[in-house]
Amino acid sequence: MLVFSHRPEVRDAVRTAVGTHPSADVGPVRWLECSTGAEVVAAVDRGGVDLCILDGEAQPTGGLGIGRQLKHEVDDCPPVLVLVARQADRWLAHWSMAEATLTHPVDPLVAPQTVAGLLRDRAGRPAVRGRAG
Repeated sequence: MLVFSHRPEVRDAVRTAVGTHPSADVGPVRWLECSTGAEVVAAVDRGGVDLCILDGEAQPTGGLGIGRQLKHEVDDCPPVLVLVARQADRWLAHWSMAEATLTHPVDPLVAPQTVAGLLRDRAGRPAVRGRAG
């Protein structure tokens, strides 16, 4: 999984909230940290990225623009999750063609569920339900 922000504390917060096993049926995940838009594009172009988590507030190039660029330029683009400042900014994520959003600060209860769902969708696996018995 790729996490992008120009701020190391944002990348760290995402990694901490999601962890290495976002769900019992997903993981372990490996993290690739990027601090520039060019690093994101190069990493996705190389392949092997299953999910991009992009900071919409990143400077000088925000994750919203990078997400939109990836969706337009990369065949079989991995899912994009955009970090937004407020719920009201979700319309920007829609513009960027992101599959999901999380708000700052990253909620450690919501983030793993959101990430696991996107990774399951990418792998074509159904969600795991609780076992009876």
